[in-house]
Amino acid sequence: MKVHRFENVNLAYYSYAILSELTNEIILIDPERNIEDYTKYAIGNAARITAVILTHAHENFTGGHLELQEFTGAFLYCSRHTQATYQHRTFDEGDEIRIGEITLRALNTPGHSPDSICILLICSGKAEAVFTGDTLLIGDCGRPVLTGIDAGVCTDEMERLGSQLYRSLRECLMVLDPEILIYPAHRAYWSDEEVLNEEEKRTIGTEMESNWSLRDKNEADFVRNLLAKQNVQPKYFPYNVWLNKRGAETLLVSVGKVNIGRRPFIFDVDVAIIDTRPRDIFNRGHLPGAINIQDGPRFERSLGSVLSPDELYYLVAEDEHKINTLIKRAANIGYEVFIDMAFTSQSGVIVTALLDLEHFKSNSGFYSIIDLRNSVEARSKTIFPDAINIPLHQLRERIAEIPDDKPLVVHCSDGYRSAIGSSILTGQDHLQKVYDLGPEVGMFMHNNIRVSSY
Repeated sequence: MKVHRFENVNLAYYSYAILSELTNEIILIDPERNIEDYTKYAIGNAARITAVILTHAHENFTGGHLELQEFTGAFLYCSRHTQATYQHRTFDEGDEIRIGEITLRALNTPGHSPDSICILLICSGKAEAVFTGDTLLIGDCGRPVLTGIDAGVCTDEMERLGSQLYRSLRECLMVLDPEILIYPAHRAYWSDEEVLNEEEKRTIGTEMESNWSLRDKNEADFVRNLLAKQNVQPKYFPYNVWLNKRGAETLLVSVGKVNIGRRPFIFDVDVAIIDTRPRDIFNRGHLPGAINIQDGPRFERSLGSVLSPDELYYLVAEDEHKINTLIKRAANIGYEVFIDMAFTSQSGVIVTALLDLEHFKSNSGFYSIIDLRNSVEARSKTIFPDAINIPLHQLRERIAEIPDDKPLVVHCSDGYRSAIGSSILTGQDHLQKVYDLGPEVGMFMHNNIRVSSY
């Protein structure tokens, strides 16, 4: 028996293959949209993919489960609470799947979402590992996610899910053998830039000693601490839950439908322009109204945080290779279907104003400062006491709150989100000059506190 972990670095996300060497069968857990790595793994092991299990309808990426079913004939399994509309078999408390020497047993663990399950791996009669999805992470636990397509912020529902998570952690996971290995679906929220060491095995026992979410004895304290770490969810989360419940179209078919052409002479004012070129190049010249979401590890999350589902956009990059790559990146969250046109561009008529850093250091009161970090980040680390905190994913909806009586300086924690936010605000005619503090924000952050990007 072998367990192989696949990692999508850009989404801080893990999926798994469980191989029975007795029967040459593979069961996949939580596969991503691009199924190429899974089929290569199967071919390399002369094995067949016979089943795919989802720990829940994921909110922060689009899965490849439907394509795997169509391509391999694998059975799809998920909780009945997922209410999936594709052909599937339900997999809930006590249900088991057997291949060769391996038994996989479902554990219903609601809390992160109502349909969350964990999967206990039993090999030759001994429980050896548990796949915890977004329920239990290394050093952390999942946050409650509202899964309705129109989900917003509902404190009562968050508290209800938090209470469910408290019980799931204690009644389903903490009762397992302390030696059982943990395989989560994501890196912990507090270690966004940290890569889990492939050789570093974490167990139920080590997590009970070090993980805050397993140490809080009181349910009310747990829920309060959990929700204190909760950020407002990005726009694309409910859309991805909806898409994963029905199953996404085959990747190559969907990507092939994207209109790739020459830069249009006339732009539709109702279509957003997403310019993915590096910040410095974008600043030297870009199209009017363009939003600078740079190619990089946070592209998908930023795209889905700034643009709402069903909002059409132009995708701009410096060359055709980047265009093709970024279309597939957009497909990781199902946003390839909203691309009105993709094209290359090397210049533009709008030049970004550069901040006089020395003047800002000495005369910060001359400016209105906009802090684009999420609310948890802003509370944990104050950089500018008088800054107005508007998280990036809310910026376009809250522009009316931004004062227009002073020039603006926009910042985040490292310059990536401030490039996006400053480009959004630069397109607002009623505002005065907009400056991006960029990576220079580091000189104002006196304490080295690591924070998650979203």
